[in-house]
This record gives sequence, structure tokens and C-alpha cells, in this order.
Amino acid sequence: MSSTSQKHKDFVAEPMGEKSVTALAGIGDVLGKRLEDKGFDKAYVVLGQFLVLKKDEELFRDWLNDTCGANAKQQRDCYGCLKEWCDAFL
Repeated sequence: MSSTSQKHKDFVAEPMGEKSVTALAGIGDVLGKRLEDKGFDKAYVVLGQFLVLKKDEELFRDWLNDTCGANAKQQRDCYGCLKEWCDAFL
């Protein structure tokens, strides 16, 4: 399995609270702005979509690509970040 970024480690280390969408691994300023423009301004709003899609990797990655144009690595990083967070906190 690939190693995780510091951003990923920081995100999954604590409750989500009011973190910005750009706190998610794989989501930088450009994708963050695209998500914010579509109403996904906080990490917990993206988590909600992740849960609505029943934590399904393929569905979530497709949604992320369709919603903000995330590439395969960005999709994988964001999915892994949310999955690990859910495993720890839900």
C-alpha cells in the first residue's frame, strides 16, 4: 500500500470539526474552490456525500471526478483519507 501524506495523517488524527474541504488529502486550493462553488465548503459536507455513497470507493471517486475534476491520485488520496477517518471515528 502506498504511504500517506502528512496532510492525510494530520486529518485522520483528530475529529473533523469545522475543517475546510482543503484539509482533505488530495484536495488542494483549485479542487477546493471547485467543491466550495458547488456547496461542498467543509470536509464534513464531503464526508456526508461519502456516506451517502455508502463508502463505496468507485462511486465516491467517480463523484469526485465529476464534481471537481479530481485526477486518479487525488481521488485515491481523498477516498483513503475519509475511509481511514471513518474507521477511526465512526
